[in-house]
Amino acid sequence: MEINNLFELNSFRSAPRLNKRQLKKLFEELDSIILSSDWITIGIMAPSDFDAIAALQSISKKYSSIKFKDLDSLHANGNVFLKGNQKTGNVYIRSENDLGEGILITCQYDENPNNSSTFGPLPLDFFT
Repeated sequence: MEINNLFELNSFRSAPRLNKRQLKKLFEELDSIILSSDWITIGIMAPSDFDAIAALQSISKKYSSIKFKDLDSLHANGNVFLKGNQKTGNVYIRSENDLGEGILITCQYDENPNNSSTFGPLPLDFFT
């Protein structure tokens, strides 16, 4: 399956398998958008709280300006949805069945919120 840009991911319920060339191309595209946005929100659909938190931490490791609070207090059983807000640093997690798997990134803009766009689902290891 050929994925050529971030918007092509929007039709997937779960993150597709991507080859190294696709990962590099999509990362370069997303990196530029993240760096030009004012802040981001992150949604992570994962098979466990451990996987969701690990994916969130990989984003913070890649971008030093993206930090979240109280990750040690997060816990949910089974499949989970995690939501993180860079602007507030808040993170929430809940158990939720029948989800896909992957990372959703929404780039937000203070001046013009209508320009906000969501990208994904990206593979859980996209930022590692």
